[in-house]
Amino acid sequence: MAENDEHDAKEKTKDLAKAITDMNIGTTHHPKKSFESFTIRANGVEYDCIGRTGKGSFGTVYKAVTQGNKTVAIKKVLQDPNYKNRELQIMKIVKHPNTVELIDSFYQKEKSEVYLHLKLGYMPENLFEVSSNYAKRHEQMPMSHIQAYIWQLCRALGYVHSLGICHRDIKPQNLLIDSQTLQLRLCDFGSAKILVPREQNVAYICSRYYRAPELIFGALFYTTAIDIWSTGCVLAELILGTPIFAGESGIDQLVEIIKVLGTPTRKQIHSMNPEYRDYNKFPSIKRHPWEKLFPSDTPATVLDLMAKMLRYTPAHRILPLEALCHPFFDGLKLKHANPGGSISTFFDFSTEELESARNLGVLHNLFPPEELKKLSDRYDINKPSKPARTLHKTSDSSSSEDEPDVQSSSEDDA
Repeated sequence: MAENDEHDAKEKTKDLAKAITDMNIGTTHHPKKSFESFTIRANGVEYDCIGRTGKGSFGTVYKAVTQGNKTVAIKKVLQDPNYKNRELQIMKIVKHPNTVELIDSFYQKEKSEVYLHLKLGYMPENLFEVSSNYAKRHEQMPMSHIQAYIWQLCRALGYVHSLGICHRDIKPQNLLIDSQTLQLRLCDFGSAKILVPREQNVAYICSRYYRAPELIFGALFYTTAIDIWSTGCVLAELILGTPIFAGESGIDQLVEIIKVLGTPTRKQIHSMNPEYRDYNKFPSIKRHPWEKLFPSDTPATVLDLMAKMLRYTPAHRILPLEALCHPFFDGLKLKHANPGGSISTFFDFSTEELESARNLGVLHNLFPPEELKKLSDRYDINKPSKPARTLHKTSDSSSSEDEPDVQSSSEDDA
């Protein structure tokens, strides 16, 4: 009987892959090139570019040393007249301890092409490199490190989203870190956009493994919830040591998601893209329990937070500041609370961040009480807060938001 069930599951997966092939999602391969050092001269300053730290479709990032022996990062971006580059505009707006620092910018012409150069604060590593090193050693990153990195990522997103900005490319490679201090900074705003209600956006955005399902369904009117999905993928990857949804192609990505979350219901698909109509093309595949995907010693709290991030219905995903109130971070709060000393950098929120937390109704759940008191000199912590949002419950029952029943007429995604 078990063998028949396994055979049926494999056949359904094949049917699912076949059903999605008409989405025509392509992939692009970039050949690797060796690096040769060079010097950039601008505004009377020389930058000796001694290494390449990143390369993508929107530009190349170099490690550079100034004449004063200061290490910086230089991002060089081709100014394509056919493409609207918003990165400089957005980076001038974004100023936060968990986002990459914009120090300066300048343009240079090379032959007939113009390049924007962003002079950025330098960080020694990115989260992909560090996570990969743990995986190569067959070790798991310490949970305290995962807590620290995801806390800072959620804090960065809480701030960025409050400005109306959607990053649209959250992935470990875009999370700069210092593994000695556990500091994290979100970088690469080349795909970022200020989302405007009722204004269309491109659906083919975000790196494949971290792409929210509404994007795969072709949604043009999405929200900052796509960043939350990506964050859930990053969190899962830090525990597993490998991407949780590792589609071999864009087409296969939705297959990998459905194999874990199950087939989305009609209402879930409608919530992701109201214009999508081919509801009956997917075979019915049941959800795979979270606890069976991860090591047996994985804390239940991290699985619960992950489940609240990786939900089909965008509006049901947890918000960044709500995530910071989750029990998963209780250990971090206990460790970094310092009743008699100065406030920890983890809790040193700006007035604007505190106001966002109050408006969301989570201010008093965000910090250890002794740390919240230290913020009273910059913010009236006794100001009445708005009621907190009611989160959609996570359940294993047949009425769960995540229950895969594409044929059902009694769905629960109200």
